[in-house]
Amino acid sequence: MEDEPAQWPIGRLLAAAARAVEREWDERLRAIGLPHAALIALDIALRNGPTGADVIARTARVQPQTMSRTLERLERDGMIERGPHPADGRRRVVTVTEHGRTMWDTAKHIEREVLPDDPDLRRHLSAILAGAGPSRPDD
Repeated sequence: MEDEPAQWPIGRLLAAAARAVEREWDERLRAIGLPHAALIALDIALRNGPTGADVIARTARVQPQTMSRTLERLERDGMIERGPHPADGRRRVVTVTEHGRTMWDTAKHIEREVLPDDPDLRRHLSAILAGAGPSRPDD
């Protein structure tokens, strides 16, 4: 009996599909010099506008120290700048540079090539992450 993916339990199928997509996406991101963690930080910073590293870490669901290393690399590579917070000089805000925006645009293009957007898949995965489980069509 062959081990056909169509016969696998849904959890195994989802995990295997996620690993396959992530592996290809990560390889293509590394080829342009943008680790996946850096893409997540850029995405959050672009969506929030100039913001603190703590907000980026919390939104990414990682420890501040982990995000700090990612932001240091992004700053070194010219994709972000960190400057004083306009209302609180003790804090710093992260701003995406033009180079960072270009890299983000390139990464988004790569993502669409690796896994084109599918509204149904997006809805089901979002429901899983929200803890509601997959949504079902009306009976």
